[in-house]
Amino acid sequence: MPRYKLTLEYDGTPFVGWQRQENGPSVAGALAEAIERFAGERPDVSGAGRTDAGVHALGQVAHLDLANEKPAETVRAALNFHLKPHPIAVVEAEIVPGDFHARFSATWRRYRYRILNRRAPPAFDRGHVWHVPVPLAADAMADAAAALAGSHDFNSFRSASCQAPSPVKTLDLLDVARSENEIRIDVGARSFLHNQVRILVGTLALVGRGQWTRRDVEEALAARDRTRAGPTAPPHGLCLMEVRYDLAADDRGDTEVASDEE
Repeated sequence: MPRYKLTLEYDGTPFVGWQRQENGPSVAGALAEAIERFAGERPDVSGAGRTDAGVHALGQVAHLDLANEKPAETVRAALNFHLKPHPIAVVEAEIVPGDFHARFSATWRRYRYRILNRRAPPAFDRGHVWHVPVPLAADAMADAAAALAGSHDFNSFRSASCQAPSPVKTLDLLDVARSENEIRIDVGARSFLHNQVRILVGTLALVGRGQWTRRDVEEALAARDRTRAGPTAPPHGLCLMEVRYDLAADDRGDTEVASDEE
């Protein structure tokens, strides 16, 4: 039974999230329906990041098994045809070893959060940026972000419903940069806690507004208490940019991937 690795991009606006749920359409559900129309099968579809409602992806990765082997390009083209009119595209498809797992084989994930920082609301990027009309000091946000980089107990920066057994995570990348009216926050790690990136962003926005200092962020981190960190930023500014794998090693030593953010 061949296993296929799919690289996907999607607009998360109309979906309740990646996972299939009873309260509305999901990305995984739309993909499963497209597979059924194409191949007459309804296999389980596993994703690298279980994105929440309204969260987007440019580099989501999923895997699935089909009973009969078909060329990877045929699978890609057929799924894109049957996914219409959903805002989902299969960018790449390839056959991978049977022990490949989109979630547990992943060695690194990168998310980007976009803030539009100007008085005027977005037109073209509506639904894809968090519009903050008051001025934000990106340099101060970057300085405070440095206190959160590395390995820490991030209990203050995860949702109350997070089911990860340990709050300790290692942020290999936490970069804040402004380009004209847009502030981009890139966060990279092997795995994330539920809502971790959005709570980080909401906290850094307080620093940008001048309401908090780096010391306040450090104290929130040390408190290990969700009520001590900032608010959760809205989902529509967040995008899963890429997922990396070491297929040669297929190291699954860290399986505490929680919800892999949003």
